[in-house]
Amino acid sequence: MAGEKLPLKRQIVYAAGMMGWSMLTNTIIVMLPYYYLPPSNAGLTPLVPQLLLFGVLNVLSVVAASGRLVDALYDPFIASLSDKSRHRLGRRIPFMRMAVLPAALFCFLTFHPLVKGESMYNAWWLAITMILFFVSATTYIIPYNALLPEVTNTPAEKVKLSSFQQVGFVLGIIVAALSNNWANLIQRVFQVTDRDFALQVTIGGLCVAAALIMWIPAFFFDERKYAAGKPAHLALWPAIRKTFANANFKYYLISDFSYYMALSIISSGLLYFVKVLLGLPESEGGMLMGTMVLMSLVFYPLVNWLAGRWGKKLVVLFSFGLLSLLFMAIYHLGQFPVGPHVQIYTLVIAAAFPLASLGILPNAILADIAQQDARESGENREGMYFAVKYFFVKMGQTLGIALFAFLTIYGKDPGHDRGLRLNGICGFALCVAALLFFSRFKEEEPR
Repeated sequence: MAGEKLPLKRQIVYAAGMMGWSMLTNTIIVMLPYYYLPPSNAGLTPLVPQLLLFGVLNVLSVVAASGRLVDALYDPFIASLSDKSRHRLGRRIPFMRMAVLPAALFCFLTFHPLVKGESMYNAWWLAITMILFFVSATTYIIPYNALLPEVTNTPAEKVKLSSFQQVGFVLGIIVAALSNNWANLIQRVFQVTDRDFALQVTIGGLCVAAALIMWIPAFFFDERKYAAGKPAHLALWPAIRKTFANANFKYYLISDFSYYMALSIISSGLLYFVKVLLGLPESEGGMLMGTMVLMSLVFYPLVNWLAGRWGKKLVVLFSFGLLSLLFMAIYHLGQFPVGPHVQIYTLVIAAAFPLASLGILPNAILADIAQQDARESGENREGMYFAVKYFFVKMGQTLGIALFAFLTIYGKDPGHDRGLRLNGICGFALCVAALLFFSRFKEEEPR
């Protein structure tokens, strides 16, 4: 049970944190492959060699996977510390406060390679900065998300607060996706000719803004007043075992993993799809992402109503099905008998509803799972549940970025784009897998 009922002003303060860390993580997801392995018509210098390791994986995919793997293994550790914390400010806020600066700093350094050209030194530098960034970001994200079930009492409150969170998340996506647009503005206003430098200045500004926003809940949300969770007593490994023992939770995890892997493919590939498959300027990518997430906001009231009327599970299943069809359309981008703008804007507008529902409902569903477990076991392990979730989210994102980077071997340039199109097939398969696994999920009846 939560402490005092959370007023609207404090809900907004809490949700602001999601926008901040969304700006940082989506800057990495959207810009990293494009910055280090740009298409030939991007005006950027490739920074890591397209060498094959073990005969199948290129350098960027291995670096991306290794950085997120270390971070994913760190998740349960920080969750256990947070769940058991007895700090005077609460179990979550102290971790959030100390994580902001290093997360912003290492995001910034990720886009400052040691050599301006293809070099393995850049690959090593990227591996180090990514590990340190994701570990720092996790120290904020896991405690932050663990507050959700602790400050809400009913499923309706969870869905509402999760909706506010998702507004923050999509605003962060928009700001990050507009990186090329901000860089264009810097080049035009300040007469900057170096595109790499313009992007670095842009990302530096985004990191500063994200840090300030992440500090809003860290300093202006009173955890002691609104959250009544008690410190857990289980040690790390017993807590992990008990969390995984929840059979219903496993179906949730596998579907979430598949979805985030698919989402990372489209996030990493958006600028390539725009520039290579459709022949549009990369600045169009930010406008497309903005259109998609703003359109998704229109569906938030409908998602809340449908979840209350038909249940969260049915809405999620429908969304996975629709998203799988949209991934098939990516395979044929640039080949439809209509203009490129019509093709891509039809695609992103159609994706708005599934992105809205899959942004809002999974966190609310997980909060229900964690709260039900707390009632039955008497142990408050919200942090561990969200840590395990984000372990799978990060593994999905990691493998999504790695898969995208790997497929660039088979073509990422105009006239040689097979690798980009194969991402549509992979996304389709992943969304179908998510649908099949989540169909086994047993939704709790309203209390």
